[in-house]
Amino acid sequence: MPLALLALAMGAFGIGTTEFVIMGLLPQVGADLGVSVPTAGFLVTGYALGVMIGAPIMTVLGTKISRKNMLMLLMGLFVLGNVISAVAPVFAVMLIGRVVASLAHGAFFGIGSVVAAELVAPEKKAGAISMMFTGLTVANVVGVPLGTFVGQSAGWRVTFLIVAALGVLGLVGVAALVPDLPKPQGVRLRHEAAAFTNAQVVLAMAMTVFGFGGVFAAITYIAPMTTEVSGFADSSVTWLMVVFGLGMVAGNLVGGRFADRRLMPVLYTALGGLALVLLLFTFLASGKAASVVAVFLIGALGFATVPPLQKRVLDQAHGAPTLASAVNIGAFNLGNALSAWLGGLVISAGFGYAAPNAVGAVLAAAALVLAVVSHRLELRRPGGTTAVASAAIPLASGAASDPGAVPAAASDSAAASDSGAASDPGAVPAAAGTVRS
Repeated sequence: MPLALLALAMGAFGIGTTEFVIMGLLPQVGADLGVSVPTAGFLVTGYALGVMIGAPIMTVLGTKISRKNMLMLLMGLFVLGNVISAVAPVFAVMLIGRVVASLAHGAFFGIGSVVAAELVAPEKKAGAISMMFTGLTVANVVGVPLGTFVGQSAGWRVTFLIVAALGVLGLVGVAALVPDLPKPQGVRLRHEAAAFTNAQVVLAMAMTVFGFGGVFAAITYIAPMTTEVSGFADSSVTWLMVVFGLGMVAGNLVGGRFADRRLMPVLYTALGGLALVLLLFTFLASGKAASVVAVFLIGALGFATVPPLQKRVLDQAHGAPTLASAVNIGAFNLGNALSAWLGGLVISAGFGYAAPNAVGAVLAAAALVLAVVSHRLELRRPGGTTAVASAAIPLASGAASDPGAVPAAASDSAAASDSGAASDPGAVPAAAGTVRS
């Protein structure tokens, strides 16, 4: 494998770490900056909104300059945002830093996936993309727990400085190892935007918002929930995040394996199971064993929804998937922001730190209802089944998918969906080309 893939994986590792590590550090950040835990939760909301707004914008802007230069610019933004967060004297500055860092998130995965695919022979493209996304997977199993441990031991500012240093390594790696590649041919923005006139595309994105929102309603407040309600020590949050990360990996692999063959059954099972687990966790959060099982299942069931939800959007927006996929990455993060905000509201209202689980259960159940409505509407249309045009880009059986994995370019779509390709919740579609209005 080309060494350039290691630079991309390092960038993915840093981005994945900074997105999730804040959840285990909310009590420390809130106490240091003089805000409540629910207010500190806006650091999750702000990051998610930044990805939601920045993903399509930065992806479009990224088609105007070389991919290597855009990747370097994105890593520069990532470093700047994390440094601002690390030295923030007040909460508002910390929030600004989080938003700045978030602007790099989605576009890095989208553009990086195109670069990764072009670095190798056609028959190895899926493996190259998978290699880059390995950085994000490792971040959730290793980077986030270690970052949580460092933050609780040496201070949360140290964690963000270390993450910024990881960004510098990624930036240097991209500069030194990633070759200059020609800019892609363009597609028309007007044609891509036409996908949003399809009700099924809108329904799929609504499922994304509510379904993934169920996960973040609970995980945003996992630190105070498990320490104040379950009775775990502060140091236990580190390995609980490992448990969540392992659940993410397992769910992503299982969802990716079966989404292409049994998309709607997988979606029904994952969303229904997620709603049930979150509801039970609301009442069983005081038990340590139950909490460990619930944290794993929330990660597994939540990320098992990612491949079918992403594929649903790609299928329904067939012929013009690039912008729709970018916006769907924003939908994942809109769900994150919405659920973090709602979870903070119920805590502030005095319902306790376990109450966000109930919010998550309602959101997941709403996504399940939308899935049923969408499927029934589809079955009623002429032709009757879920057949889609051949231009749709499927996820092959065995692919480990994620909200960030999207088609690279029209010519690379088959490679991007090969078995073994992995994706990521922050990733955005690789632009098919220069977008013109």
